[in-house]
Amino acid sequence: MKKIVGKGYNKIDGMAISTGKPVYTDDLAMKDALVIKLLRSPHAFAKIKNIDTSKAQGLDGVECVFTYKDVPNVRFTLAGQSYPEPSPYDRLILEDMVRYVGDEVAIVAAKDEKTAEKALGLIKVEYEVLQPVLDFEEAIGHKSIIHPENDLHCNFNIGLDKNRNIATYHKAEFGNDMEEEIAKCDVVVEQTYYTQAQAQAMMETFRSFCYLDHTGRLIIVSSTQIPFHVRRHVARALEIPASKIRVIKPRIGGGFGAKQTAAVEIFNALVTLRTGKPSKIVYDRQETFSCTTSRHAMRIKVRMGATNDGTIRAVDIEALSDTGAHGEHAPTVFAVAGEKTLPLYNKAVALRYHGHAVYTNKMPAGALRGYGATQGTFAQECAVNELAHKLGMDPTELRLKNLIKEGESTIAYGKTFASSALDACIQKGKQMIGWDEKYPSRQITENKVRAVGMAVTMQGSGIAHVDTASAEIKLNDDGSYTLYVGSTDMGTGSDTILAQMAAETLNTQLDNIVVNASDTDISPYDPGSYASSTTYVTGMAVVRAAEELIANMKQMAARKLDAVEDEFEFDGEKVYSTKGDKSISIQKLAETLLVGTVSKQLSGSGTYGSPVSPPPFIAGFAEIELDKETGKFDVIDYVAVVDCGTVINPNLARIQVEGGIAQGIGMAMYEDVVYTSKGRMVTDSFMQYKIPCREDIASIRVDFEESHEPTGPFGAKSVGEVVINTPPPAIAAAVFNACGVNVRSLPITTEKIFMGVNAK
Repeated sequence: MKKIVGKGYNKIDGMAISTGKPVYTDDLAMKDALVIKLLRSPHAFAKIKNIDTSKAQGLDGVECVFTYKDVPNVRFTLAGQSYPEPSPYDRLILEDMVRYVGDEVAIVAAKDEKTAEKALGLIKVEYEVLQPVLDFEEAIGHKSIIHPENDLHCNFNIGLDKNRNIATYHKAEFGNDMEEEIAKCDVVVEQTYYTQAQAQAMMETFRSFCYLDHTGRLIIVSSTQIPFHVRRHVARALEIPASKIRVIKPRIGGGFGAKQTAAVEIFNALVTLRTGKPSKIVYDRQETFSCTTSRHAMRIKVRMGATNDGTIRAVDIEALSDTGAHGEHAPTVFAVAGEKTLPLYNKAVALRYHGHAVYTNKMPAGALRGYGATQGTFAQECAVNELAHKLGMDPTELRLKNLIKEGESTIAYGKTFASSALDACIQKGKQMIGWDEKYPSRQITENKVRAVGMAVTMQGSGIAHVDTASAEIKLNDDGSYTLYVGSTDMGTGSDTILAQMAAETLNTQLDNIVVNASDTDISPYDPGSYASSTTYVTGMAVVRAAEELIANMKQMAARKLDAVEDEFEFDGEKVYSTKGDKSISIQKLAETLLVGTVSKQLSGSGTYGSPVSPPPFIAGFAEIELDKETGKFDVIDYVAVVDCGTVINPNLARIQVEGGIAQGIGMAMYEDVVYTSKGRMVTDSFMQYKIPCREDIASIRVDFEESHEPTGPFGAKSVGEVVINTPPPAIAAAVFNACGVNVRSLPITTEKIFMGVNAK
């Protein structure tokens, strides 16, 4: 019987955050730190012919001005990925070529923000303006080559062809010949779907500050998801040993994947190294929107064939992805779009996913919650809903007939699912939404219709064979424990659930666990918080560390009590002999470690990397109300039933699901990163870029169907990313059921529905 795991504890840092304690990056910055501002390109694609910084450098209060002539000439990637990164090394700190509006041209460090801003206006730049590539469907073979440099580097063969603006090519094919199987099918759906670029829209913008400690080491305090990767990127870009760098992560005001890219740290690390003075850089909202990363926009063509009885025989997906000016996450996001979709329907005998990610002269794309699975899910699930309509089948029944079940294998990627309750999720979701009574639609008034739609999705838990996390637990002198982890709590509550796992294993109270996280000097290695890895990968490392500490406590107790170690057990409060009356309390054992010749600091360490990435699942159901005269609609109810294995903390898991669904509704209905014809981003503030507010979200109802994942801590899988994937296809299906219009290009706007209804 679990005492701590499975209970809805409050976040251990919840009160401090909600009461505004000064725990974020800029709160901790030194008051005399130099303020860094960046001069940015007004052009989407241009060559710098001449740059004059003399007036800026002569301004009183300006410490330094750097251009491409003053920085190291080493290519690197900013992708937060384990080394050797699959993303191409296609960046320099500054370069004589700019590739998007907002690209960095010069670095200014001054005594205050006003002086730095004034200095930016004194820098004179002469550009040779080039023809930009702004339409990703025209990028391949375009006469403008976005990366003409000869020193672009890849650690792997990712199919890069820079002379054709191809950042990566990927093909995965399984089973029988695709064309033969498609020809055998009774019913075939063949459609093209578009998913837009989406901004992460976290509340805390990018920021970092640096200083040199008493030994001359560079200390970086940053709002980042990837402290250890930041250290590696800075070391490479500045050509200094990683041992000379320490990265500390305080509280983070949200990330959603954006802060898996090291967007700012290199700039103030360079300034502090060159000047010896503390420095800080804080992006404003416009910079965060237009000069960091967004979700990869994709065009996805789907062919799906089935027999008349509803057996899906073939799924063929061809995708084109817009990676923007740089290839951060280009190969991995593209691959995931297929890897997290094709395995769902395992009755198919022919499966294929292929295509390209291309460079364009727009802000780079990067990681965003869902990481490719969101795009792939929209296309595949829309196709399944369209297939169900063509077959005259209920889409829930079509899925139940074809979905992979627990213990089954799939020809796609050779996966076997050891845990799955997706079928139960669908059944429960149908009941919660009232599917049988409401599907497909009901007339409410002369113009208004209510309709339902649904979708399913899967994700992963960590990156199989790649990401490895470590944890350490120390027994303190008062009998409490300190848990050291390198993972990053972005507001998700991961510190809390890791403490719960430690407390459960050590059979103690949650208050007895102190969490120390994300300091590269102190924390054991962790790749960071991404790829839905913290609960599953870091959590398992925590369990192993606690188990090792228990073994060490038994060993020390046996030495202290002059007994045989094998006869000792641990009950959370004491170590005791099963063959006598010898025992010692944990507090007493801790006290005795302070003195004596047989004493030592007791700790346990654990490391975990998994050969599998067990998927969590969600069945999502949307109910909308639509006015057929205007095309306006509202989501009036959304039901999600989740299989994330054992639910470690129901309260925090529920919040994760609710937040992800709200983001998914935003992607489905409102959010869109828009550019002018010259490549300037229009949606660069919350005035232009709409995300759902509380009034937009009428009802989100969440429930769980637990499975037990044998490779996860206490049977747990992930929940952080999978939650965003179902709203776009489920809402698209509900719109079709309401008015007969298939909107295959996100976002699903009133205008698109209105035009579709009138076209009919």
